[in-house]
Amino acid sequence: MASTHGAAEVLVASNRGPVSYEVREGGALYAKRGGGGLVSGLSAIGPDTDAVWVCAALSDADREAVRSSPGRRLSVDATGGQQVRMLDIDATVFSDAYNGVANSVLWFVHHMLYQTPLEPVFDAEFRRQWASYEAYNRAFAEALAEESAAGAAVVIQDYHLALAPRMLRQLRPDLRIGHFSHTPWAPPDYFRLLPDDIAAELLGGILGADRAGFLTRRWADAFTDCCHTVLGPGIPSGTRIGVHGLGADADFLRKRAHEADVAERMATLRAEIGEGRRTIVRVDRTELSKNIIRGLLAYRQLLDDHPEWRERVVHLAFAYPSRQDLAVYRDYTAGVRRLAEEINSTYGSPGWTPVVLHVKDDFARSLAAYRLADVALVNPIRDGMNLVAKEIPVVSDEGCALVLSREAGAYEELGEDAITVNPYDIGGTANALHRALTMSPDERAERTKRLAAAATALPPAQWFLDQLHALDPGQSS
Repeated sequence: MASTHGAAEVLVASNRGPVSYEVREGGALYAKRGGGGLVSGLSAIGPDTDAVWVCAALSDADREAVRSSPGRRLSVDATGGQQVRMLDIDATVFSDAYNGVANSVLWFVHHMLYQTPLEPVFDAEFRRQWASYEAYNRAFAEALAEESAAGAAVVIQDYHLALAPRMLRQLRPDLRIGHFSHTPWAPPDYFRLLPDDIAAELLGGILGADRAGFLTRRWADAFTDCCHTVLGPGIPSGTRIGVHGLGADADFLRKRAHEADVAERMATLRAEIGEGRRTIVRVDRTELSKNIIRGLLAYRQLLDDHPEWRERVVHLAFAYPSRQDLAVYRDYTAGVRRLAEEINSTYGSPGWTPVVLHVKDDFARSLAAYRLADVALVNPIRDGMNLVAKEIPVVSDEGCALVLSREAGAYEELGEDAITVNPYDIGGTANALHRALTMSPDERAERTKRLAAAATALPPAQWFLDQLHALDPGQSS
């Protein structure tokens, strides 16, 4: 299956790639390889297939690595054998596109996060940043066009690259192009907060693909509704719509969760929890949509409404800082810390800390908490999927009750065996936590088995391969 001139038969494009760099003492570059569904997927296609990952340089160290690499691709010694084309996009253009548009506008629209009396404001500064977003997408399209063999399959990922499919189609009409959205998709009334021309460009950009993929049918339907509302009735005949609900990687998680560092973290957490106490676990980034503050308020309500749980339950809340270069995220993270401290000050006792809050990212500690969880709290305002809801039932030692927001994409697959909540309803969430804590061990174990089966139905490698195979000629979905 090898192609000529180094051109690739399979390409992935995403903002973040499978490797990142840091500068260590003495100025040496150190490469750190990541994991996830795309890494698993590219591994699953086999070594005989020419595959290239196109991504952006995210840091000065990344840019230095690109500039010191011979040719267009990074050294395979650093990437673990993966062919990676990392784009050295001007730092100002990247910041405008990533922070100014993707994370401060598109993320807010799709997660419906705006305080609409005050925001958004689409002014001259936004238009300047939008030009950078177009330039960023064009850089990806041009790199993909250069790297692709004739008729290659190209899978473009997420809201950062919504314009790239159409741009690439114009450069290389021979390619089979897919786009996959990892976020929710806003309903038409909210999507139309965007200026009319911008809304049309975003939809038209994705419609440049042969196939547009989404995590749930709800998000796919919202996209088609936006197309009908903004562009007029009908989806262009060249674009198919598909749904792939990304699942948990059960084999990896179960193996990793029983390694020595996880056992060490479990011992530490047990000491923090105290003997014989129940646990409510949440693991999130301090992302506005994750709804951590309302989760803490619901836990406080639980302690008020059911004082019998005082001294008997601990809320393990892992809130790992996210996007701290944006002021609104820094403020939110600080708010999470303040509320946790207030709960501990009001209800805590010398032998009991009601909220054990950790803000330093530690995957081994997260897995330890998964194993210890009696209750998993996943209450996002809105979420494309939410893999934590799928991972905890897979890893839990004794079975856990899942309290799940109906606004998480995972609800579509897990809702039947979860305790469902309206994420805005503090009292309702507190009641759900009480119900979860009083669930019988047998019921909890049975629900966990069914949750784990649903959560692993489409593991990451198969999720990627299904997207790839859907681009084969003759596929109808």
